[in-house]
Amino acid sequence: MSKLEIIEGSCADQTKDVIVNAANRDLMAGGGICGVIFRKAGMMDLSMACMKHKTPLNDGDAVITPAFNLTNAKAIIHAVGPNFGVTPDAFDKLFDAYYNSLVVLKENGYHSIAFPLISSGIFGGSLQKPAAESTKQCLEAYKKFTADYPDYDIDVTVCAFMEPQMRQAMEVYESYKEDCKSQIGGNHQ
Repeated sequence: MSKLEIIEGSCADQTKDVIVNAANRDLMAGGGICGVIFRKAGMMDLSMACMKHKTPLNDGDAVITPAFNLTNAKAIIHAVGPNFGVTPDAFDKLFDAYYNSLVVLKENGYHSIAFPLISSGIFGGSLQKPAAESTKQCLEAYKKFTADYPDYDIDVTVCAFMEPQMRQAMEVYESYKEDCKSQIGGNHQ
């Protein structure tokens, strides 16, 4: 049975089949969680693997690479979230980043995944509550994926890095929980 949980912490520290990198269009090492994942996986190895993908990617795209030295995962999915400072109404592209990550997960035979809150840091632009918006789009993508592939079980962990993001994420999660009782299982912390 599929489940989704929201925790406070870094996705790079979770033991899952796949860790998601909040990637830039060129799949280059960046700041925030992107930089952490590149450092943990091995800067040179991961950079070389990313160079095999045709870039620039579009907002909403997701591609996979090996995890290299990231021993708590088998692979890394690089999901390109929109920069709300540039495209302030790109909510569909944020949804696509989550949904396409789940499709790539399935296409590669994996079942468990840890997401950061994509486009909730510097790419959050002028959004009032970027972590809440990111959580909302993640939950919508999860609902659509589990409806589209009801026989493919997934274990999703959404990671809010700090307490303010966790608070925003939980507000959204609590309001969705009743609406989605049949589709969102599992626990939250």
